[in-house]
Amino acid sequence: MSNGISKGAIVGVDVGGTFTDLFHYDEARGSFRTAKVPSNRGDEAVGFLAGLQSFGPVAELGSIVHGTTVGTNALLERKGAKVGLITTAGFRDVLEMRRRDRRHTWGLWGDFVPVVDRDMRLEVAERTLADGTIRTEIDPEEVRACARKLADQGAEALAIVFINAYANPANELAALAAAREVWPNANLECSSRILPEIREFERTSTTALNAYLQPVVGSYLAKLDNALAGEGFGGRFHIVQSNGGVMSTDTARRLPVRTALSGPAAGVIAAAAISKAAGFPNVITGDLGGTSFDVSLVVEGHTMLAAQTTIDFGLVVRTPMIEITTIGAGGGSIAGVDPGGMLQVGPESAGSRPGPVCYGQGNTRPTLTDANVLLGRINAERPIGGKLARLDVDAARTAIATHVAEPLGLDVMAAAEAVVRIANSKMAGAIRLVSIERGHDPAKFAAVPFGGGGALHVGALIKEVGLKAALVPRFPGVTSALGCVIADIRHDQVQTVNLPLAGIDAGSLDRRMVEEAAAARAVVESAGLSVERIDLVFELDMHYIGQTHTVAVPLPVSVENGTTGIDEATIRAAFERAYQASFSRLLPGVGAKIVNLRTAAIGRRPHFDLSTLAPAAGTTVEGAYAGSRPVWFDGAWHETAVYNRLDLPVGTAIQGPAILEQPDATTVIDPDLSARVDGYGNVIVERSAR
Repeated sequence: MSNGISKGAIVGVDVGGTFTDLFHYDEARGSFRTAKVPSNRGDEAVGFLAGLQSFGPVAELGSIVHGTTVGTNALLERKGAKVGLITTAGFRDVLEMRRRDRRHTWGLWGDFVPVVDRDMRLEVAERTLADGTIRTEIDPEEVRACARKLADQGAEALAIVFINAYANPANELAALAAAREVWPNANLECSSRILPEIREFERTSTTALNAYLQPVVGSYLAKLDNALAGEGFGGRFHIVQSNGGVMSTDTARRLPVRTALSGPAAGVIAAAAISKAAGFPNVITGDLGGTSFDVSLVVEGHTMLAAQTTIDFGLVVRTPMIEITTIGAGGGSIAGVDPGGMLQVGPESAGSRPGPVCYGQGNTRPTLTDANVLLGRINAERPIGGKLARLDVDAARTAIATHVAEPLGLDVMAAAEAVVRIANSKMAGAIRLVSIERGHDPAKFAAVPFGGGGALHVGALIKEVGLKAALVPRFPGVTSALGCVIADIRHDQVQTVNLPLAGIDAGSLDRRMVEEAAAARAVVESAGLSVERIDLVFELDMHYIGQTHTVAVPLPVSVENGTTGIDEATIRAAFERAYQASFSRLLPGVGAKIVNLRTAAIGRRPHFDLSTLAPAAGTTVEGAYAGSRPVWFDGAWHETAVYNRLDLPVGTAIQGPAILEQPDATTVIDPDLSARVDGYGNVIVERSAR
């Protein structure tokens, strides 16, 4: 073995726009290592491999779990594949009609361009009724002709979506088989294999977006596979999906739509595990990267899953995802004064290239990072990630003076502080959105800031929102990579039932639940990662008859001896509990209806002992002290103690102002805050006792 690494170690890899973060865990030895290397935008395999090689020979690794933003970026930047769509006659424009929503609620202007052009959406004669009866069977030759035409018009992927296919997929499956005979590649799929669920727009949108991503994600994964093969890697390669679970690369190629928000989801999984172990079950996570600030809520140790997410206006994905709210407020967010004389920070970003002005790569417009450097909060002589030897403070000062201070008539330091305050205000707004506006009191929650820049703004997150504390993970800059390592394997399935609860055939529902569970379990077992057990979770989408929207109803059942033992009374009790919790009332005398059955198989990964991350014995506060420097807080310079954060022992108590530096992040403790190091090496930041 090389470098003392046991064969079979697992590495989590999170590829961001600026840096690629890695967490190496040697389970046999109970040891870990971290790495942060520059990303190579456009050829992410370069940074991916460079990070892996920093741990030793890639061939000696056992598993690699990757959180990727390739799918998300392709959707946001509209850089997916050219897609062809074959659908039922009369339903060509479902994608364009959507739900008749508007980009701007209070205006009649705004546009929407679907990911499938109208001339790439073809109709065929077929009809499946809502009860599953097939009135008109497909003509395979008509389907083949449409597929040939779409391929000739340049389609790289094909989606087949027939009305009511959720009730009976026979026509869709026959069309898929016919299309395969003439389609030139493997990028084709039908809606009943992607989302066998009622509501034609959501099913069409999800299937079309899946096709839109198939060539992009497939090409990306093939490039990584080839690069790993070239290094002799023979282990397992997996992808984090948007629900916070892990899936095989084969599943990711077939269902790339499930990779949307993959990277941020891994960070939320890690933050939830860290905070729960530390005694903070209710937290609000905040991932501050180079371009965005991603916020998510964790309640009683559980992440919040949404059945449906809108990535951008009109791009609706109906697949379970961790609820993440994203705003354009990252370290590279550009600051400037708009025509109305208002200071704005973001959403435009300098990204990784050219990056902030202080990077010296050609950008002349100031960013949030430039403001933090000028204020002394970021050490210009020790920038994180090892990408640069030092940061150009003078260039940052000039940019802020030119684009912010002079237009607003401010001193340059006041202007830099204003940039930080505006960014803090935007972040606070995002936190209020996921807490107060959803009925949660932020005073009962702690912030968990991570990413390269999250811990720089920990004081503002506490004070502006009224949070009770903040927990800064041991390695905030590689938290998402850690999440890749500890995430469970998960596969979700949905099937429309669409039956009234009263008098339901419980035996038929039980058989369907057992079949769905077996299929989901098989996907988890095929992933090839070791698990301690596989849990099955059942949930129904239900509502009162006459209502449109549903509530999620968890079912307190499991599969034992080939049955769940489900009955009408159990379902009714579960529905009333869920409805009461959501609306604080029931509707006596109104019948209930089951719309969808949701099944999840979760392969529980071996427990990761977070105490492994704790500081080594023998460290001292005196040994961690790295001197002091002036830092700007609240309109004045404050001489501020600086510590090497990773050398601080458990139990350390520090009164602000203070700066805690480490290779992957910087933590700022404001003058009126204090910090302590807990048993896991986390830094707990709180208001100072008065």
